[in-house]
Amino acid sequence: MRKIVSTRGSRMLAALLAGLSGQALMAQTAVETVAADPQEIVVTAQKRSERLQDVPISISAIGGDAVRKQRLSSADDLVSKVANLQLTSTVGDGTPIFALRGVSMSDYSLNQSGPVATYYDEVYKGNFAFLGVALYDLERVEVLRGPQGTLYGKNTTGGAVNLISRKPEIGKTEGYINLGYGNYNRREANGAINVPLGDTLAARLAFTVARADGWFRNQLPGKPDLNGTREYALRGSLLWEPQDGVSFLLRGSTSYQNPYNYGIFAAPGPDGVGAGLYESLGQGSSYFRTGLGRRQIESEYTPRRRARTYAVSLTSTFDIGHDLAIVSVSSWDKGRLNFGEDTDGAPNKTLEIFYGDRATQISQDLRLASSFGGPFEFILGAYYNREKVFNTTDFGIFKDADIDGNGTVDAADCAAGLPAACSVVNRFDQLKHSYALYTDMHYDFGAGFTLRGGLRFTRDDGSQKGLTSNAIGADGVLVAALIPSTNLRFKNNNLSGKIGLDYKIDRDTLLYVNYSRGYRARSFNAQAFFDPSEASVAKPETIDAFEGGAKMQLADRRVTLNLAGFYYLYKNQQFINISPLTAAQTLVSVDKSRIYGGELELNVRANEWVGARAGVGLLNARIKKGILSGVDVSGNKLSNAPSLSANGGLDITVMDSDAGKISLHPDISYVSSQYFEVFNVPRLKQRAYTLLGGHIDFERGPFTASIWGKNLTNRFYFTSRVDLVGGFGYDYNHVGAPRTYGVTVGYKF
Repeated sequence: MRKIVSTRGSRMLAALLAGLSGQALMAQTAVETVAADPQEIVVTAQKRSERLQDVPISISAIGGDAVRKQRLSSADDLVSKVANLQLTSTVGDGTPIFALRGVSMSDYSLNQSGPVATYYDEVYKGNFAFLGVALYDLERVEVLRGPQGTLYGKNTTGGAVNLISRKPEIGKTEGYINLGYGNYNRREANGAINVPLGDTLAARLAFTVARADGWFRNQLPGKPDLNGTREYALRGSLLWEPQDGVSFLLRGSTSYQNPYNYGIFAAPGPDGVGAGLYESLGQGSSYFRTGLGRRQIESEYTPRRRARTYAVSLTSTFDIGHDLAIVSVSSWDKGRLNFGEDTDGAPNKTLEIFYGDRATQISQDLRLASSFGGPFEFILGAYYNREKVFNTTDFGIFKDADIDGNGTVDAADCAAGLPAACSVVNRFDQLKHSYALYTDMHYDFGAGFTLRGGLRFTRDDGSQKGLTSNAIGADGVLVAALIPSTNLRFKNNNLSGKIGLDYKIDRDTLLYVNYSRGYRARSFNAQAFFDPSEASVAKPETIDAFEGGAKMQLADRRVTLNLAGFYYLYKNQQFINISPLTAAQTLVSVDKSRIYGGELELNVRANEWVGARAGVGLLNARIKKGILSGVDVSGNKLSNAPSLSANGGLDITVMDSDAGKISLHPDISYVSSQYFEVFNVPRLKQRAYTLLGGHIDFERGPFTASIWGKNLTNRFYFTSRVDLVGGFGYDYNHVGAPRTYGVTVGYKF
């Protein structure tokens, strides 16, 4: 039973993979206006404003208008728009654990930071408590594939998701307001206003608010439906440009979410939810979901999910002369995430878990950048991050089981049935520091050839203090101290970097190859509950990434075709390991994995009336050497790594006259079969599925209206799956959202 309770959880090489290459946004920004020029999309992925097609890295971008019109209301929605991007929602919607090209995290603990980093306006948000309501009033979203470190504050192995909000504009008074209504009684509003405050100062205020009933219908009388929406967010920005070459951009934001939490689809095993324990005690029977539909639930533990964030950042830019500029990004974040999960999805108390996470961080990124206009350019940077976390988890295990049969469930039952009839509660404080020096540079040799490279030195240290775990009876009485107060520390240094060569054949064709080394710092085990040996620190991860690319524009730039091919050697990926002898769980590393694949993204602008877009991701991700929970997993597929993912859509203007403009935008996404765990249990395999959606837009002057829909065929699919049959009698599943649709109207001023 203890085993099942815990189950959720180099040398540099010198050859480059030849073949397919590159990657870009295929007109996601221009997707809503087929006459727009996708080749003119400007991104800052390399900390410089550059035309997307000139950036020799694997990147996708989605413009702010596309984010709004395609109803990308949370970070989860990006998966259906970006090739080879997946997620698992083990800790709930809106707090995704991203997997990019098969590089992911198997640990759902709230103290961890994933291998795919999330940045808000250049500020790294590592802890789940910092991930607030993100996708509103955005200028664009950038998704960078592969290791990041020579340009970004935090070093990561998988990639980065950059969310870039719209900044104030000096001299302009403008704004917009959008109102919407949808099924499940969804009501929403969002908007922004830009106000000039003189010749050198401007302010922008943006907001979003949404409410919706839960779509996981609870059939227990008096209990609320689950998977609802109840959130708001507010962001204020102030831009001051006192003179040419000097600017200060101050941003402050807050967000709050408190819906009834997500529901769990518990698929009963042969003995039902409860694994036959209630029958053995003569106290009723296990649970089998009899008579329920797939999106119905009988959940008796239905607390609200509460997430609060506060963030302040200051971006300062100084032109110091001699074609040099200094950029400083200073930030402070505070967040709290608390939620209770009815893990068994049933009216009994087989397994209920409460998660608590409080975190604060400060960070400083300082860069010196050149703009010589000659063959040589560079960026030299220094980075500091301090993150402080308090983490607690309460596993409620068969808390309604009267082990001694006296008619009362109390501490005596916990003592007799440990861990059954107990709450097993752990808690700890965690402090991490990260220091780095990094540089990125390139030299143009002429004739179209450019050599690029960068190095990064990182020093990480961390401490986990006061880790304790106690078994407590249903009456609140302490039964056993399972792990006495334990302290752990780590320190490590790392040197990583990147080197590459690109060849610009002409303005419309770019070829590139590169090699990079990625690094992810050590992690503390938050899933230590039953034995002191579970208190552990995982090794740092490394990845050697080889990539080649091509970015092309054809047919008088009406066709944009970007290709990418990559090969990864992945070492020491962090996983939860469970001892087959003692059931103690430790955070360990899988020795070696191998990942290869490619992406293709295509945009066709047939004429001013019709456009088409498509993206395809191919992936082969397998473990080469590793043992977990006493099982040799060599040869198994990595989790969240489907062999094929694809997306596409059409943009059709059916009317454009003085009476207004009407356009149609159907879209489709496909994901082949995949596993959410590395043991590759056949019954837990998620089969391939297709999602259909789209929107119909009307525009006339400042007025807009849109009819939209997602998952229009109401496809039932899972977003994470865990085997809990052995100890609790069921498979634990998160379910994807059902069919949603609605109407949105807007006004620009």
